[in-house]
Amino acid sequence: MDFKDNKPIYLQITDLICNEILSGKHPEGGRLPSVRDYAVQVEVNVNTVVRSFDWLSQQEIIFQKRGLGFFVSLGASNIIRQVRRDEFFRQQLPELFEAMQTLGISIDEVLQQYQKQKAQ
Repeated sequence: MDFKDNKPIYLQITDLICNEILSGKHPEGGRLPSVRDYAVQVEVNVNTVVRSFDWLSQQEIIFQKRGLGFFVSLGASNIIRQVRRDEFFRQQLPELFEAMQTLGISIDEVLQQYQKQKAQ
């Protein structure tokens, strides 16, 4: 996996796992690969994946069954979407508004582009 410098690796792994859940690769109620297997898959230290799984557990996206491993929580897709919406409104949208203001882009221009993109 190619990691970017602008975000901690463990959070990039959580994004990857969330994308896999949303795409159906890991269905709700299904078992995730072991921490070791996932570390090998993404070519990182096991401790990094442990940190990712801990974060996902805290968000109630996954849960652990002692002796059996980690599983995707029922309702995980909705939780992921809500977490990402919150992040979008808290981080990305203010950056977008600032760029729009700096570049003199109106909300009407953005809506036009959105409608074009949506139509494709």
